[in-house]
Amino acid sequence: MRPVSKTWIKGAGAVAASAALVMPLTATPAGAATAAATQLNGAWAPFDRCPVDNPAMLATDGDTDIALCVTSTSPNGTIKLGNTTATTGSTNMQFGVIQHPAQGTYTVVPPAAGSLVSGKTTIPGGLLGIMCPSNIPVVSAVCGQITDATLNKVTATVESAGAPTEFSLVAGISSGPIVKLPVRIRLENPLLGSNCYIGSNSNPVLLRPGNLNAPTMGVSLFDGDGTANPDGGSMIRIGLSGAAQGDNQFSVPKASGCGLGGLLSWAIDLKVGLPAAAGSNNLVLNDTKTYTAGLTAPGMSVPDAGKELARNWHSAVK
Repeated sequence: MRPVSKTWIKGAGAVAASAALVMPLTATPAGAATAAATQLNGAWAPFDRCPVDNPAMLATDGDTDIALCVTSTSPNGTIKLGNTTATTGSTNMQFGVIQHPAQGTYTVVPPAAGSLVSGKTTIPGGLLGIMCPSNIPVVSAVCGQITDATLNKVTATVESAGAPTEFSLVAGISSGPIVKLPVRIRLENPLLGSNCYIGSNSNPVLLRPGNLNAPTMGVSLFDGDGTANPDGGSMIRIGLSGAAQGDNQFSVPKASGCGLGGLLSWAIDLKVGLPAAAGSNNLVLNDTKTYTAGLTAPGMSVPDAGKELARNWHSAVK
């Protein structure tokens, strides 16, 4: 059995903790090699969008830089924006991480189209709840058109608005902000149009979640194709489970692009209470499960550790 890198274990444990910070986010796959539809064998199964073919991941040598895959899921939770609270559905976040052992730092490598994926969240009360009634003629006219459930239903999907940054190793295994996640929230309804957002790529909601309780940690070894091999697997997977993650210190900007010419954005701002300052918003994600995977002994694969990680990932494709 090859020795497990102590540096890798220490760093990967912190990265795994930090990755359990998902939002109800949507994104498209990171390209054909790491498409969301990919099915992987065994221990590789949770990592179906890991950007193993990203040039930065492939270039890691296993000594000065070490490539890892990270995935985190949560079955449900809640998010409060201003005056509105909604329940989140199942969520998933995936990205690659390049560990720089000498500096004690990490570089996040997200899938090309974003790290975060989830289903839509239904806003309680729908459009009537977040905009009506109103004594403003333009808004009243729209409220008058809401004659059935289809026109009233509003869904919210939180989308990536940039790459995750600012890992904190200490916070990853204890408390405090672990990572910064820039997001924007898309509101969908026939009367709001297709470009109604809270936040934007240039002015995102910046989430800095942290542990609300300590996770339970487990370690397993497996072969390159995902088959379990506790006696000498070339791959290692660290799992963290049972923790909730949260943030109540993020601010939320105004809505934009809602309705024809954006005329309904201000009505949503007024009813929801936007912009909402830090302290008036809250995110809680329940029962997060996080996995980090990499070569068990990357130093034995110098200078091609990143390429070996990619070959192993591809060998696990069903």
